[in-house]
Amino acid sequence: MVPKRWARRAVTRNAIKRQIYNVSAHFAEALPRAAHVVRLRSEFDRKHFISASSDALKAAVRAELEQLFARAVTPPPVRGSGVSS
Repeated sequence: MVPKRWARRAVTRNAIKRQIYNVSAHFAEALPRAAHVVRLRSEFDRKHFISASSDALKAAVRAELEQLFARAVTPPPVRGSGVSS
């Protein structure tokens, strides 16, 4: 989900969605077979990313997505067994 509130221009929202599709395809084999939702939760400022097709925007989005998908693929740490010594 890429709400208009966080990415005002349609071209920016579409560019972000394309990055989501590309990165998720890379992690598809490692992810469990299910419906996954990726939701944009912070703004991509037009002052910092002037063009929706800029390399800076693509790199920033890809880096965040790769980090997100890597966390989704990595199993959570195992907590203590409950047995104290």
